[in-house]
Amino acid sequence: MAKNHLDEKFYLVREDILPEAMKKTLEAKELLERGKADSVWEAVRQVDLSRSAFYKYRDTVFPFHTVVKERIITLFFHLEDRSGTLSQLLGLVATCQCNILTIHQTIPLQGRANVTLSLNVTDMSVTLDEMMSRLKRLEFVEKVEVLGSGA
Repeated sequence: MAKNHLDEKFYLVREDILPEAMKKTLEAKELLERGKADSVWEAVRQVDLSRSAFYKYRDTVFPFHTVVKERIITLFFHLEDRSGTLSQLLGLVATCQCNILTIHQTIPLQGRANVTLSLNVTDMSVTLDEMMSRLKRLEFVEKVEVLGSGA
């Protein structure tokens, strides 16, 4: 039975129980962030990880210190192109007490648009899980993902 995307939850997990591929993905991401690798290929080669494993885990595993320290998250949305959708989306984010830092919206094509929001969640009034669940319940939201965290 497939897991409903509305039921996604986030967990804090101790490093020693993570699969090796997740640990190496974190290492490769750090190499890229610090400029110690110029490409994904170079980063995964340095940590002895396949590119497919890197792409499988890169948007799902994050160092704890970046989430806690920075309190900035980036969300990616696939939206139906309807009048007022961006306004409703931003209104929901505001009711969760998130400060919107950046907004990027693509030109709608074939009735769909992509929106990326960077949010400061320091004063967020609900959990990330709760906000994600609320966002996914908006009828015009086809998909929402946490792209990353940190500044």
